[in-house]
Amino acid sequence: MIRQFFKKKAHLLFILLSANTINAQWIKQESGTDASFRSIHAISKKVVWAGGSKGTVLRTTNAGATWQVIKVSGAEKLDFRDIYGVNEKVAYIMSAGLAEEGAAKVFKTSDGGNTWKVVLEYKDKGVFFDSMDFWNEKEGILIGDPIDDKPFILRTLDAGNTWLRINKEKLPPVLEGEASFASSGTCVAIQPNGRAWLNTQSRIFFTSDKGETWQVYQTPFKKGQTAGIFGLHFWNENQGIAVGGDYKNDKEKIDNVAITHDAGKTWEFLPTAKPDGLKESGWRLPNKSLLLVGTSGTSLLGEDGGTPPEPEWKAIDTESFHAISCFKDACWAIGGKGNLAKWK
Repeated sequence: MIRQFFKKKAHLLFILLSANTINAQWIKQESGTDASFRSIHAISKKVVWAGGSKGTVLRTTNAGATWQVIKVSGAEKLDFRDIYGVNEKVAYIMSAGLAEEGAAKVFKTSDGGNTWKVVLEYKDKGVFFDSMDFWNEKEGILIGDPIDDKPFILRTLDAGNTWLRINKEKLPPVLEGEASFASSGTCVAIQPNGRAWLNTQSRIFFTSDKGETWQVYQTPFKKGQTAGIFGLHFWNENQGIAVGGDYKNDKEKIDNVAITHDAGKTWEFLPTAKPDGLKESGWRLPNKSLLLVGTSGTSLLGEDGGTPPEPEWKAIDTESFHAISCFKDACWAIGGKGNLAKWK
């Protein structure tokens, strides 16, 4: 939040969906809460964590057959904008801010959500957390809105017990008004061997060594106070997508998804994902199709005519979801007022 494939090599990226996926759709699940959710993490086909408003966390250990509603003690006024599950017992949740209001915090549980410990807290004015991710159970990274004209990036190397800001002298300067959107918990994308991509509205900050060195790359997204990139997803060390739009004009036709084949150095817009409008989070399924969600609805690429050279998007619905997470072909999406669904 800001305080408040491309036709090239298409044949390598798009195939028709398998028969059992062509008719796939979102099937609603009972969340048991009216909290608003902007973060979800599927760590297996059975275990999923989600973080939301009013200090609320959801957890399932049975593939969504039932969901446990967890209220984090002392966090009743906090809005959890990102979550990372290590396993069914261990998870991290991130409250974005404002820091000066005591709301920029990261909590950790080691007992399945029964108890939570604050492992990171900032109270300095201007600090606002946007997104986080982990390479493994000990090493993770977090991005916040820029401070002192430099990206605000934190790193942990000891399972979240301590977090240190990456030396700003190692980082490129930010542009005027540049920041990220804490809208889906997907402003950070991780791949093995120390790779991480962090997005602002129109640029990508990349590290190949867990934050020791950085490059910055331009995307075709236009930077705006309410517009730009809202989320990233990489499925290998070279290929990924960036999704976005404008949250104040979230049904407007706009370029809303771009792809990279070279680890983020260059990006190219795909055809506009249908239904038109804002896309906040996306995923590449095992059958190579792309599934995107946002307040404008769900988009699927790879079906009915989605073969090269002119891939076409299918508008699945106009249901509003903020975030998506998948483990292989098991996907969940989540949004406002406890809106929760599984892809079947």
